Amino acid sequence: MAPPDSEHLDNNESISLKDKIFQSAITLFAEYGLNGARMEQIAEKAGTTKRMVVYHFKNKENLYLLVLEHVYTQIRASEKQLSLAGMPPVEALVQLVETTFDYHADHPDYIRIICMENMQRGRFMQQSSYLRQVNRSALELLEDLLRRGKAKQLFNDTVDARDLHRLISSFSFHYVANSYTFTLLFEEGANEAAQREHYRKMAVQVALRYTCP
Repeated sequence: MAPPDSEHLDNNESISLKDKIFQSAITLFAEYGLNGARMEQIAEKAGTTKRMVVYHFKNKENLYLLVLEHVYTQIRASEKQLSLAGMPPVEALVQLVETTFDYHADHPDYIRIICMENMQRGRFMQQSSYLRQVNRSALELLEDLLRRGKAKQLFNDTVDARDLHRLISSFSFHYVANSYTFTLLFEEGANEAAQREHYRKMAVQVALRYTCP
């Protein structure tokens, strides 16, 4: 169905507006969650009308699911871009941990959206076969890395890809998800950049100690 004539956009403008709406949705879902964010707010932030949001994305629930899929797609894409298969196993593991930590720290809105989905007990994730498919690469990447490292006796034979993924993810996730409360309770006045580098190095050390003999 075409949009109303008064709000007609040519193809390039339509793509640009759709992207603005989508980026606005990411920000507002991260701030208020699915239930708190309103279509009118998303439209206002994107500089358009609710009618155009509905035209591009049908309804708020559909838009939220697309945002959730986008978040995980971008996280997995950041891992694939590393080309870890061409690196020595230990170097590849260090690179993966550092990149994961940095990506989480640089995209706090993504982490908040995942927190929101957990608060909903994964209700929308259950509806998406795409999310299961796109996230397979997280374990496949680690399985290959561990296989190569174990073959050279660089990694413990008992290390499992799923457990290692949970360890790396949890350390990186906690840094963002608990940043305000943890800082206020234990690190008030600390240098933010120095603390980030400290925990980034700690994440690498923890992963190596868990994985290597």
